Amino acid sequence: MKMKKIHFSKIYSFKFGKKTKFRREHSQIGRQGYSRVVLCNELQDSFESDLIRNYADNSVRSTKYTVASFFPKSLFEQFRRIANFYFLVVGILAFTKLAPYTAVSAILPLCIIVGATMVKEGIEDLRRKKQDIEVNNRKVIFHKGDGNFEYTEWKNLKVGNIVKIKKDEFFPADLLLLSSSYEDAVCYVETMNLDGETNLKLKQGLEVTSSLNEEVKLHDFKATVKCEDPNANLYSFVGSMEFEGQKYPLSPQQLLLRDSKLRNTDYVFGAVIFTGHDTKVIQNSTDPPSKRSKIEKKMDKIIYFLFGVLFLIAFVGSIIFGIVTKRDLHNGFMKRWYLRPDDSTIFFDPKRVVAASVYHFLTALMLYNFFIPISLYFSIELVKILQSIFINQDINMYYEELDKPALARTSNLNEELGQIDTILSDKTGTLTCNSMEFIKCSVAGVAYGRVVTEVEQAIGSISNSSPMIHEHVNRLERTVDSSESHDRKEPIKGFNFIDERIMNGNWVNEPRADVIQKFFRLLAVCHTAIPEVDDDTGRVTYEAESPDEAAFVIAAREVGFTFYKRSQNSLSMRELDPVSGNEVERTYKILHVLEFNSSRKRMSVIVKDEEGRILLLCKGADSVMFERLALNGREFQEKTMEHVGEYADAGLRTLILAYRELDEEEYNEFDNKFMEVKNSVTVDRESLIEELSDKIERNLVLLGATAVEDKLQDGVPECIEKLAQARIKIWVLTGDKMETAINIGFSCRLLRQGMKQIIIHLEIPEIQALEKHEDKMAIIKVSRESVYQQISEGSKLLSASKGTSQQAFALIIDGKSLVYALEDDIKNKFLELATRCASVICCRSSPKQKALVTRLVKEGTGKTTLAIGDGANDVGMIQEADVGVGISGVEGMQAVMSSDIAIAQFRYLERLLLVHGHWCYRRMSSMICFFFYKNITFGFTIFLYEVYASFSGQPAYNDWFLSFYSVMFSSLPVIALGVFDQDVSARYCQKFPILYQEGVQNVLFSWRRILSWMLNGFISAITIFFFCTKAIGLKAFDENGKTAGKDMLGATMYTCVVWVVNLQMALAVQYFTLIQHIAIWGSIALWHFFMFVYGSLPSSFSTNAYKVFVETLAPSPSFWIVTLFVAVSSLIPYFSCSTIKMWLFPMHHERIQWMRYESKKKTNEPE
Repeated sequence: MKMKKIHFSKIYSFKFGKKTKFRREHSQIGRQGYSRVVLCNELQDSFESDLIRNYADNSVRSTKYTVASFFPKSLFEQFRRIANFYFLVVGILAFTKLAPYTAVSAILPLCIIVGATMVKEGIEDLRRKKQDIEVNNRKVIFHKGDGNFEYTEWKNLKVGNIVKIKKDEFFPADLLLLSSSYEDAVCYVETMNLDGETNLKLKQGLEVTSSLNEEVKLHDFKATVKCEDPNANLYSFVGSMEFEGQKYPLSPQQLLLRDSKLRNTDYVFGAVIFTGHDTKVIQNSTDPPSKRSKIEKKMDKIIYFLFGVLFLIAFVGSIIFGIVTKRDLHNGFMKRWYLRPDDSTIFFDPKRVVAASVYHFLTALMLYNFFIPISLYFSIELVKILQSIFINQDINMYYEELDKPALARTSNLNEELGQIDTILSDKTGTLTCNSMEFIKCSVAGVAYGRVVTEVEQAIGSISNSSPMIHEHVNRLERTVDSSESHDRKEPIKGFNFIDERIMNGNWVNEPRADVIQKFFRLLAVCHTAIPEVDDDTGRVTYEAESPDEAAFVIAAREVGFTFYKRSQNSLSMRELDPVSGNEVERTYKILHVLEFNSSRKRMSVIVKDEEGRILLLCKGADSVMFERLALNGREFQEKTMEHVGEYADAGLRTLILAYRELDEEEYNEFDNKFMEVKNSVTVDRESLIEELSDKIERNLVLLGATAVEDKLQDGVPECIEKLAQARIKIWVLTGDKMETAINIGFSCRLLRQGMKQIIIHLEIPEIQALEKHEDKMAIIKVSRESVYQQISEGSKLLSASKGTSQQAFALIIDGKSLVYALEDDIKNKFLELATRCASVICCRSSPKQKALVTRLVKEGTGKTTLAIGDGANDVGMIQEADVGVGISGVEGMQAVMSSDIAIAQFRYLERLLLVHGHWCYRRMSSMICFFFYKNITFGFTIFLYEVYASFSGQPAYNDWFLSFYSVMFSSLPVIALGVFDQDVSARYCQKFPILYQEGVQNVLFSWRRILSWMLNGFISAITIFFFCTKAIGLKAFDENGKTAGKDMLGATMYTCVVWVVNLQMALAVQYFTLIQHIAIWGSIALWHFFMFVYGSLPSSFSTNAYKVFVETLAPSPSFWIVTLFVAVSSLIPYFSCSTIKMWLFPMHHERIQWMRYESKKKTNEPE
């Protein structure tokens, strides 16, 4: 049974009116960690109150910046990036005489990029600020003094204030529950904002304050609360309250947490304990671990590489410059007399050549900064945000039933979705619905329930060689069909049980009707569910801690044991009296609830029936229940164990039901000890309670077993099959028994027919014998050796089959074995075995083991991992994985709040990875490569001109041409590529899952591909420079016989660069949209328009670009011919290589494109 550790059931273990004793147990109050003192209902201007309560106010702030810190903090964030810092240094140097261009033209692009990023962050922070203002200004009723209550804003509340909360209002702070509209101070709370759970929790104040349920009664109320300091644990609270000279212990049962909502209760009064950032919900609001994609990390290395190239060519150029400059003046002879080396500034002085070379080096660093794409980081952020919007708005990942779309909670990891090598998945609530259905049971050794489970159907479909299974399944289906026509009117959520021997009161005719009666009575009584009765129909529904518990009370109701009323100390139900045949009401006094947790694996209630008998009713896992049976309580054990095994084989979750009758003396002894521990305030209180519970939960009488089915979510088998075809390895980490996990594996196609299973477990005779002697050291030694031996044998089996067959292997390991498999000296061998298997299932795994396995796979393989889960027990592995996906399901929102991406159903993982993951990876890889290509093309033409001009430090282009290249004339097409490009459609991505391997193998962002794009940039730059200089260098440029000067050559080269990089983009784009056409052709048109407008400005502003386009370039046919010829020539190498590669060495997407082309040509069908 999978139940969450919610503590509201503790209420039934606290007795009003019993004087509590505070001895050494309270020694921790007042010490470190338990130093908070709250004076309840003190006036705001009380000196003593102010002296003691130096606590945070109740306003909250989720913003990253304040008005004062925005500029310095935001600027610091921007210039932490090495590229931005480099451009800042260059901008500062641009104000010196070293600069080859004006300072404004150097600073403006940096200001635009940094300013745009700051504006984006400012807008995001402003949204958070508005949310904070809305929350802080909510209204709440508080006690002003003298019994007068009035409204105030949340932000004005102080620790110790008394507040009144009405039905359906949120709690403004962490409150100590004093009283409610109910006499016994009970209230119902919805904690959806805290943990995502919609089921109601029951809270109750102390009896001594339960009478303070009217405003006037709080006039003179004074109390002192001493409790733990603020912490993030939602389900713990240790404290005491001094009231009227007595001390009373406080527990989580009296604490109402901020942002939870009051439900089904008219009002409550509470004292403020924790405010603002001290509240538990805010303490839990920690940022998820910072994750960066592998592409981003690699991109940083490329930036460093380009910095190395930049410094290298600047250094080499400076040395050559120094040598040439020194030769300018030799023994009074001036080699380049036109430079007047005999009367030169220090920058060109042959007599001070070392200083001149150093200055030239600094100039070159500024001049070659165009090798580094200044707009890269901003463009990537923008593209990732737009990609995330597409993921969020994908209608194919929208779950209409719960109105939940996909949600990319961070955009940093979009491209990582296309590189997943291993998926580590929870089972319950992730692969399955976590919506339990009561489907079978075993009572008094007799199996009841005729419904065929999904696992039985799956086994029947794959076991073609086993006609016995087919016959069994067919027989069950025939029985179900005949029974459904008579018994079932409409489906009931949580109940899918069909058996005419039990239903409609027929159980009274069974041989052991007395045991059946006790069995279903236990289901109707042993729980913490809350009933809700519809006044119109009389129908009873339930709010339960878990889907399992809801299924049990629903099953009891449908069989005829209807639980319909709960008070603080009693529970009422209606049942069929076998003697009279009439429905009778029975009431049980609730004495104690011994709650479920993952270590106890059971839950018990102690009740007193109407005849005065004291009964202990217990339900729990078979691993802990059978050992607790009395010798005379094992009458049905053999048959029950046999049925439990069959249920596990059918993929069902089982619980054992047992009871015992307690005599008065035994109960009183337990009650005294239990209440003494319960009312203590100690760190080890829970362990002491478990110890006492363990002693009384013995000598039980077995009644039977329940079996509930957690159905697979729709589309899970098909999704797993597609992911397997994409060669993604899938590991399932579950807390279920091995038999259940294996059979669920078959039903979801994780395990397939013919797959060889390697099972590692510790259920071996040698260890069982040692367990009887309780020799722990020997058990550990033998267990470790056994696990190591089993792993070694599995590796040998895999090695023996290698090359001889295509046999697929599956590894199944239980939790006990996993403890040793994760030890330092074994884990690498275990990982090696696991990664060679097609599927891995880890059974009986704890949350910590899930996180450790995830870390082992991530660090051991170096490949990208994805963890997916839906519950709090999955948070560890979700945060540990490279990409964490949360399922917004039944178990709450803990997993979603810790995840990077949230989806509503597991089947959406197929589209998320195979479609969006592949697209985002391809788009981001191509976008970054193209950024470097276009900047190298541009930057290398500047370098070539430097060589051509004897490293004079003069740029080939106008200052503003340099500034606007990356910002205006080449970035928009790349951004459009990053947002819209598709190599194949979504349908083909899912039809051919093997396409996904391009991302896993990182073929689109390998060093080979990156360097090939850089080489393409160098080739384009060389082609542009030499063709332009040779074509228009010294020849007549127009009909008047004018030759091309530096300005005309620079403008022509710049025009060719703009045309080449944008046409190169047009060739690289796989999927044209209107936006991409506008971006590509618009960038080219914008350059010509800019050249016309800028050249038309006064010469004082346009400098050497004045009238260049209008008077010299545009009227000249040779300008347009050269532009066309250079553009075509520059693209020929890329086009030729791409064509040869596609014909001889096609990639997966190119094969699919060709298949699609051939298919459309034959059928003329649209895609």
